[in-house]
Amino acid sequence: MRSRIGSIHVHKGAATVIYDISHRTLYRYSAPVSQSHHVMHMSPRAIDRQIVRRHSLLIEPAPTSRFEAIDYFGNPTTQLYVEDEHNEFVVHARSSIEVAARSAVDVSTGPSIRRVSEGLLQTNSALDLSVLQYLYPSRHTMPSREIVDYAAPSLQPARPVLDAAWSLTRQLYDDFRFDNTATDVSTPIGTVLKQRRGVCQDFSHLALACLRAANIPARYVSGYLLTHAPVGQIKLKGTDASHAWISVWSPASGWVDFDPTNGSMPQGQHITIAYGRDYDDVSPISGVLLGGGKHSVSVAVDVSEVID
Repeated sequence: MRSRIGSIHVHKGAATVIYDISHRTLYRYSAPVSQSHHVMHMSPRAIDRQIVRRHSLLIEPAPTSRFEAIDYFGNPTTQLYVEDEHNEFVVHARSSIEVAARSAVDVSTGPSIRRVSEGLLQTNSALDLSVLQYLYPSRHTMPSREIVDYAAPSLQPARPVLDAAWSLTRQLYDDFRFDNTATDVSTPIGTVLKQRRGVCQDFSHLALACLRAANIPARYVSGYLLTHAPVGQIKLKGTDASHAWISVWSPASGWVDFDPTNGSMPQGQHITIAYGRDYDDVSPISGVLLGGGKHSVSVAVDVSEVID
């Protein structure tokens, strides 16, 4: 059995679940940073079935200027400038989010891959850019012949789109092993395919490459998933992690989520932060520094279910 990022846990009969999330990131620099400019995707997105009750973002040192914006994909972002010299940079996001379970989706029905593909590629397609922008490869999801061949057993043209996506999700879950030492954010998906191990970002990127190569719109989802300590042990603070999965579009059902890392279809346990073409579009913190030398980073994430 391979390792999983989290386990599914929802109160029986509960319509919604409330989660408290703490996500603290600390950068330490070997030389002083005199100025820095950062873009952050750490504010949760308000979507269907998800209500943001509270959210705060603490930043040290305090930025000289800061403003909130909505990016091209509709995600909340924070952009800031720090002009005080510093050797450490801390970002602490805290949120309370109410998540409702999605109604069950029958993946065995709906249009086939061939039908959806033909409709999307018509020059007079009435679909808006919010769907079409997720149809084409991005930097982390470039397909290859090996990737197309790997996906072929699941992505048969006559198969319903969601049934094919579910089959691919299970295929990845069965074939790959979770290993947080095997890759980093720069590891190509071709390498992930060869070594059959990686983390949630890798499995999501590989799934997206497979689906987009078959002309199926699919997007990258960043967020969180509640985890639990092994039986008989106490859950340690800061041991949760951010998570990633995918969302696949079908004309009959709209966007439907799939989690290749856990071999599941998310219901009410996955907490969405942002959508994008791949990790680069929604990375929690990116930026440009003047100075700093070498740096180290530590991340502590806690996700807890609120019991009323």
